[in-house]
Amino acid sequence: MRKRLRLLACVLAASLLVTGCDRLSDEVQPGTSGAARTPRAAASKPAPAPHASVAVAARQGPAVVPGKVMLGAFVSIQGTPQGPALQLRRDQLGRDFRILHYYYEWNDPMPTSMPTVGAGQYALLSWRGPAYKQILSGSQDAWIAKEADRLAQYGKPVFLRWAWEMNGSWYEWGGAKNDSRPQDFIAAWRHIHDIFQAHNAKNVGWVWGPNWYSKPDLPWNAMGNYYPGDEYVDWVAISGYGDSSLNPNAIYDAFYDEFGARKPLMIAETGVLDRGGTTKPDWIGALSDWTKKHPAIAAVVWYDTDHSPGTEENFRLDSTPGSLEAFKTKLASDPYFGG
Repeated sequence: MRKRLRLLACVLAASLLVTGCDRLSDEVQPGTSGAARTPRAAASKPAPAPHASVAVAARQGPAVVPGKVMLGAFVSIQGTPQGPALQLRRDQLGRDFRILHYYYEWNDPMPTSMPTVGAGQYALLSWRGPAYKQILSGSQDAWIAKEADRLAQYGKPVFLRWAWEMNGSWYEWGGAKNDSRPQDFIAAWRHIHDIFQAHNAKNVGWVWGPNWYSKPDLPWNAMGNYYPGDEYVDWVAISGYGDSSLNPNAIYDAFYDEFGARKPLMIAETGVLDRGGTTKPDWIGALSDWTKKHPAIAAVVWYDTDHSPGTEENFRLDSTPGSLEAFKTKLASDPYFGG
């Protein structure tokens, strides 16, 4: 495996609704200048997808906006409650995010109401998983059913991203920590999904979200081996962070080639390391340009925080005046990102 960037992040969400920690990913390593992974070469690319207007299964989860991209963020600013943090972003950008991202532990109760999610906004809930065996044994069925009931009671369309970055080695629910058996991930996903369906939680949009590279980088651990099947997935998402030496093409192209013609796509976690000068604003501009050239991308969600334990990196969109200006002009104020 080539040299990677690494991120060690465990973020305590500032929302009163969220009690769980975020992620322990090895996506970005502070102080390194990682070499880009060469995207997987494809024998033949799928035909270009129309903008992500693919109908979502028979559920009523969040729908795509044809010809537009929904812009979202995980907003967690050190020392600032989420209400004021969201107001700050509203004042800076002149708009609200369409998607608000929250992290939940496996044993956190799912919300039945979300006061910070206003009209016209969707919540993206990233729900940590236990080991596959716990789910497949049936021991978690009562808890899964209770969580399904809570989200059904919430009633509004909501994104649910269970056990993200399963093709990495850093999470309890990763294939590398579950006997190298992606097929068990698929079985666990389907099991949870079917319980939610049986409990009429049809407002849930199911977001399957691998990491942009696999660790270990072995054939059995390829991201596609974890795909639960079109009938069990509404959106396909990706986690991928960059810096000045790792551009959006290197991060997202292979993922897009594999899934762009199948489902609406979401960049569910992204951010960039600031290497000084205009490196961060330039990368934000490159992300905007890349997204416009890839019409199956229907949502982009920024990792907007300044307090990721284990790293000194600041992923806030306003970490510098230039970064804020780039985010505003290249993303927030661009009509293309007005979905």
